[in-house]
Amino acid sequence: MNPHEVLHPANWTPARGYANGIAAEGRMVFTGGLIGWMSDQRFETDDFAAQAAQALRNVVEVLACAGAKPEHLVRLTWYVTDKQEYLGSLKALGSAYREIIGRHYPAMALVQVVALVEDRAKVEIEATAVIPREAP
Repeated sequence: MNPHEVLHPANWTPARGYANGIAAEGRMVFTGGLIGWMSDQRFETDDFAAQAAQALRNVVEVLACAGAKPEHLVRLTWYVTDKQEYLGSLKALGSAYREIIGRHYPAMALVQVVALVEDRAKVEIEATAVIPREAP
């Protein structure tokens, strides 16, 4: 069950793998830009999809510190160093996303950047989640 309202104009083509907008109410949780390294700040791979999967795991782990779950995500902003590498990894990305986040698709944006602060990083993800208020 999605605790938030997906915003989608009736006359628009359905969004696949993201939402055009989300309405939510509750405790807001924000992450910084998280990259695909391990908790000891060590990269295990230079594979784009594997780094993205680890970045998503890192997002979930930070959200958990506030009691938030993947279904509480309302926005993801992806920064990638190579749009073509991203596009070439869509199948693996989709599989990893569903495994880590589930079938919950918040509002998303993807931006190609010249570089990220960590030289080996290929993707950085910022997340916003809203934990719904408890029912009275």
